[in-house]
Amino acid sequence: MARRVLLEFEKPLVELEEQIEQIRQLARDSEVDVSQQLLQLETLATRRREEIFSSLSPAQKIQVARHPQRPSTLDYIQVITDEWIELHGDRRGNDDRALVGGVGRIGDQPVVLLGHQKGRDMKENVARNFGMASPGGYRKALRLMEHADRFRLPILSFIDTPGAYAGVKAEEEGQGEAIAVNLREMFRLRVPIIAVVIGEGGSGGALGIGVADRLLMFEHSVYTVASPEACASILWRDAGKAPAAAEALRITGADLLQLGLVDALLKEPSGGNHWAPVQAAETLRQALLSHLAELQTCSESALLEARYAKYRRMGQVLEGATPDHAHAP
Repeated sequence: MARRVLLEFEKPLVELEEQIEQIRQLARDSEVDVSQQLLQLETLATRRREEIFSSLSPAQKIQVARHPQRPSTLDYIQVITDEWIELHGDRRGNDDRALVGGVGRIGDQPVVLLGHQKGRDMKENVARNFGMASPGGYRKALRLMEHADRFRLPILSFIDTPGAYAGVKAEEEGQGEAIAVNLREMFRLRVPIIAVVIGEGGSGGALGIGVADRLLMFEHSVYTVASPEACASILWRDAGKAPAAAEALRITGADLLQLGLVDALLKEPSGGNHWAPVQAAETLRQALLSHLAELQTCSESALLEARYAKYRRMGQVLEGATPDHAHAP
């Protein structure tokens, strides 16, 4: 079992984790019954973890959203689907590994699933470009969504990216145009679309697969127009003021739910989804099935009309939002 990575604000748990590991090792190496001591320490660790995670700041939530062991799109797909076939390529010679997708089945419900895919370690992150999709990735996503529309399959989209890839090659290949086309085309799709922010939802990279009838967020995920580091660099020319920018941007699920930009928050296990990924996947599965059941009662015309109305309201909210970020701390 891989050792859990503890974040800076989890340091009060370090000693407890070490004691728990020592007792587990003792149990493996001998026949001594340590179940009672282990239960006591694990109960104490759970209680302290709940205390810490119930009062996270926006900057700390970003750390959780970016946690290297946080479940990824493919992790969730493997658990929530009863059948899954990954499809590749944008039919223009590209197969972006930062954005994955395919067809699957959840129970009796056939669906198209797609989402950003980060790596678990440095080697895989380089191969996946840290979840930052290229124009080919967004064109692959659109191809899959058009497939879903043609065969009347609901679309499930998993958002987890710091943003679209901003390299010169991506710009030369039409990054902005690829995202803009996806935004336009997702409004005309005649099937239910549910998007879930499973980690970090950054800028246009998230929006490129984020136009949806229902937008869900995990409790410790974040959704932002720009990373707090970038925002702080722009406003105050100091990336070190990212925590202040995170507060001003209102990027947490609770803030966005209050603004009416998110439809539902999904509760995470104590310590975040990386502490109990199977439990997190079951929460996601139940939420997806519940929202799908509601959306499938709508006719195609009603679905499209509600989608247009939803984003008109969101635009009005954003126009009226006036976060207090004008002054440097």
